[in-house]
Formats: sequence, structure tokens, C-alpha cells
Amino acid sequence: MVVGYLDTPAGHDALALGTALAHTLGVRLDLVMVLHDQGRASLVPTAPSYERHLDDLAEGWLQEAAAEVPTGVTSTTHLVRAETFAEGLVAAAADLEADAIVIGAGKEGTLGRLHLGSVGGVLVHSAPVPVAIAPAGFAERGVRSFGSVTAAVGTRAGARAVVDAAVATAAAARVPLRLVSLVPLDSVGDGERRDRDDRERALHDEAREHAERMRDIALDGVPADLDVTVEIAPGPRIADAIDALTWRDDELALVGSSRLAQPRRLFLGSVAAKIVRGVPVPLVVVPRDHDARTTWTGVAPGGAHPEGTTP
Repeated sequence: MVVGYLDTPAGHDALALGTALAHTLGVRLDLVMVLHDQGRASLVPTAPSYERHLDDLAEGWLQEAAAEVPTGVTSTTHLVRAETFAEGLVAAAADLEADAIVIGAGKEGTLGRLHLGSVGGVLVHSAPVPVAIAPAGFAERGVRSFGSVTAAVGTRAGARAVVDAAVATAAAARVPLRLVSLVPLDSVGDGERRDRDDRERALHDEAREHAERMRDIALDGVPADLDVTVEIAPGPRIADAIDALTWRDDELALVGSSRLAQPRRLFLGSVAAKIVRGVPVPLVVVPRDHDARTTWTGVAPGGAHPEGTTP
């Protein structure tokens, strides 16, 4: 997977998330630093000596990052030029045939929470592969690998893609999978108490039935020992429903793209955007119509890890 690296707190968070995913899934890391393409963006050519100086600095930072990658994880470094950081990461993911792009939170991110920033905002509305986002300060948590996977399961089109990706992730990592259906009660509206209670019960029932259908789909054709549970999280708003859940330090969350997304592309819908702002763990945004067979292709069928790597 491509790790978007800068020698910044967000860059170190992305590196920590990438290494935790690599430990968990046995995939290779491609550490990518994107330099601004001065030649394409400026009418005044940049002096070759200055570009060489920038290249040397960037290569040095990449080598320092590579030295932080733990033993057992295969990594390579790449320096690319593009007009924007997001454009460079997408191009690198295509060239390197990456399964995912990993980034850190935006610089305005609150400690322990996700914040997309300008780069993340572009990627979650256009990337052709899953995008994994590290919460601010993730590098300080010391998470070596993931011990559980949670998928947020909506009731609209697109839930199947995220469920399939979550199953592939949990099966490859050999960890439990939790399917969560968030139930915001702000849509119940006003009225008589009895009517509101009836509408709340109807929402709960609909959410549980849908999540259980997704669980049955998930259990079809997966390893018999894969532990899949269903949890309903109600709350006045999406943020309250998320806060009502119990989150482990070594948990990885997944959310799907909007039904408005182009096929096999990301497009963060309004509900998913609220989930991004509320989830306190690393989050993977899955493209619409994502083929789960392309999820973590570095992992052999049945969850076997390539020789020389550690799950």
C-alpha cells in the first residue's frame, strides 16, 4: 500500500498506520513523498540546482522514514512530482498497483480524532482504491497490529462493498469482525411520546434486520472460524451513536462510499463524513462497487502471509 509521507506529525501518523496494517495483513509498503511540480505550475523555471537540493532533502527524509519501518515489513521509497499531493498519491497508487492509500489527519485535526484536511478531502472524493486515514497522534499510541475490525453498515446501496472489504480484512488478519448499524434518532421528529417511541422501535428493527442480513451475506463463503457480530448503536445524532460504542485501541474501522459515487471510486456521503469526524480509530473508506478480491492482494487466500513477514 502507498503511504503518503511527509516529515510532519501527520506523516509519522500515516507511517505508523501503514506499518500496523502491514504487520496485520502482510502487505508491502511503498513510502511516497510528493514534491510540487514546479515546472508545470510556474512560468518561471526552477533552477536545476534548487530542484536537486529539494530531491536530496526529500530522499533523506524518506530514508529516515524507511529506517523506522520495523523488521518483518517490506518497504520501498519513492519520490514523485505532481501538481498536488493528492494527485501524486493517486498516480503512485496506480503505477505501483497499490491496494490502498494511507494518509495522516489534516493539520487541524484534534488529538485522537480524524480530520481530512485538503489532501484527504480530495482523496475521499476521487480515489480509485481504499483510503486509510490515521487519527491525529496515532504514532504515539504504539499500535503494532490490529486486533479487531468494525464496519459501519448503512441501509442504503453500497453497504455490500464495505461488508465484503471488512470480511476480507478480518479474514486475512484472523481477527473478529463487528458490523455496526448507527441509528440517529434525530429523524424521528416531534409528536406524541407514543408515536415517537413507535418510530424509534421501527428504526431499531430496520437497522438490526439490515445488519443481520449483511452478517448472513458476510458469513457466506468465509472461514468458519471468523467471528462476526452485529451491534446497533442508537443516539440523538450520528456522533452520539459513535460515542456510545466501545472502541479498542487496536481497532480498525471501515466505511463505504455514497451511492452517488462513480463506479469503483470514492465519494464520501454526508453520513460517512459524520463518521469520519466521530470515529476515534483509524478508518478505511471503501470505494463504491469495490471488488473484495482486490483487497490486500499481498495476502494469500486463507490469510497466509508472504514469507518473511509477521502477522
